[in-house]
Amino acid sequence: MAQAASLRFSERLGYGLGDTASNFFFQTFNIFLLYYYTDIFGIPAGFVGTMFLVSRIWDAVNDPLMGIIADRTSTRWGKYRPYLLFFAIPYGLVGFLMFANPDLDLTGRMVYAAVTYTAMMMVYTAINIPYAALMAVMTPSSAERTTLSTFRFVGAFGGGMLVTAMVLPLKDALGGGDEATGFRYTMALFGVISIALFCCTFFLTKERLKPTPRSKGSLGKDLSDLMGNRPWLVMVAAAVFTMTNVAIRNGATVYFFKYYLEDEAAASLFMTVGMGAMVLGVMSTKFFTQRWDKRTLMIWLNAANALCILLFFFIPSDQLVLMYVVNIVGTFLAGPTPALVWAMYSDVADYSEWKYGRRATALIFSAAQFAQKAGLTIGGFCSGWLLEGFGFVANAAQTGTALLGIRLMYSVIPAIFAGANALVMILYPLTEDKVRQIETELQDLRDNHPDPQPLTAAAS
Repeated sequence: MAQAASLRFSERLGYGLGDTASNFFFQTFNIFLLYYYTDIFGIPAGFVGTMFLVSRIWDAVNDPLMGIIADRTSTRWGKYRPYLLFFAIPYGLVGFLMFANPDLDLTGRMVYAAVTYTAMMMVYTAINIPYAALMAVMTPSSAERTTLSTFRFVGAFGGGMLVTAMVLPLKDALGGGDEATGFRYTMALFGVISIALFCCTFFLTKERLKPTPRSKGSLGKDLSDLMGNRPWLVMVAAAVFTMTNVAIRNGATVYFFKYYLEDEAAASLFMTVGMGAMVLGVMSTKFFTQRWDKRTLMIWLNAANALCILLFFFIPSDQLVLMYVVNIVGTFLAGPTPALVWAMYSDVADYSEWKYGRRATALIFSAAQFAQKAGLTIGGFCSGWLLEGFGFVANAAQTGTALLGIRLMYSVIPAIFAGANALVMILYPLTEDKVRQIETELQDLRDNHPDPQPLTAAAS
């Protein structure tokens, strides 16, 4: 019997809430963590950049390892859903501890930051790799996965919009003028919300897709297949460029408003409006995909976003309205791209099963997530050392060189990486016709050769 392709609204919504949970921390880290470490926790920017880099070395092992473990998990709830339930509390707790601000000397603060940051990245891996892979086994339909991915990123950017709207006002209100206390209470609140949302995702979703009966293989073969998977290699390169762009630009945002525009409070509304435009962009994904294929969209949307980012270098500091306009256009055009990316990763997983006879979904998604973390690492490392190199001094009037550096970090440098993303997507080989062919052939194999030991998924 053919797998049902259409999902209930409640299941799509439940899946989307998982990325809302992730983004209460993920967007906070992207936008505020470097600022928190330098201007509040009192750690040198160069050390923070190095810490971001060193902590990712373990991810080179940790991310694929988590994918391998998840692919080989078998429970009455499925392969991937159990991780959402069992790691929800550790996720919220460790995220809070990162901002607990204990009373330590400089060395103690540096050690504390390194330990809690590394622990958070490990827990993030343990819950988010299974979460990402879950989409690929909820339905065999590429079109339905694009819809599911759209719900995911409406949830993601909805969470991001709440972060940009709430973090600065909440830390002022809850801290009573003490930024450290404000961040601590804000992240405690975000931790509780994230735990509840991950539990919602667990209870509202279901795993349906069974591996094909050919899907037997060793770890060595899985890794060898991955290295020969051209669509995956292209997506990995694009992920590195994308997240390097995101890390550098988001990391520079508060500095750009605080030191260049001299209006830190304006950052909250500016980022919130941008996130709102991005949500609208995600919601427009179906409009775009009905007219153009995913590969073409990824090329042109990323190129347009790169141009909008670049324009910020040329906009005078007193033209805030123009900045709003350019930011709204750029973020709206960038909105559909994450939904397209993760739908494409599901296509890549299908391609791997179709070509090699082995479905290693979580491994593919884990390696993709490692590529994204690598981009964030490169961006975070560059941000810390660029600030240091341009002569940035926390909570002080900046030199002309330091201000130039902040402007470059908010415009020219991330624009270069966004443009590189557009260029590398030209090499992506899976056309829509090829995706449909693969989908049909895999479904026929499942229908005519049922797996004698099917994956058992509990009712949601």
